[in-house]
Amino acid sequence: MSIVILYWGINIAQLFLGLAMILSFIRLIRGPRAQDRILGLDALYTATLMLFVTFGMRSGTTVYFDSALVIGLLGFVSSSALAKFLMRGEVIE
Repeated sequence: MSIVILYWGINIAQLFLGLAMILSFIRLIRGPRAQDRILGLDALYTATLMLFVTFGMRSGTTVYFDSALVIGLLGFVSSSALAKFLMRGEVIE
């Protein structure tokens, strides 16, 4: 019975993560300010990271977990660079 609960839990989580990705993409496109667009991008990469983790849980392979780690690292670096760009107008001093 616990396998059935895990299967349905992963399916529901993937459904909601897909919905979160769609809404984040809408915020990324329609954001009235640059800060809203960066927030949408941040939420989009976080939802993508969690979707890759649920794919890894479903398949049982480590490829998805490695991909999620790379997405997390690149997302953090890009968010930091964009925040610095918004504050000072340049990324590298």
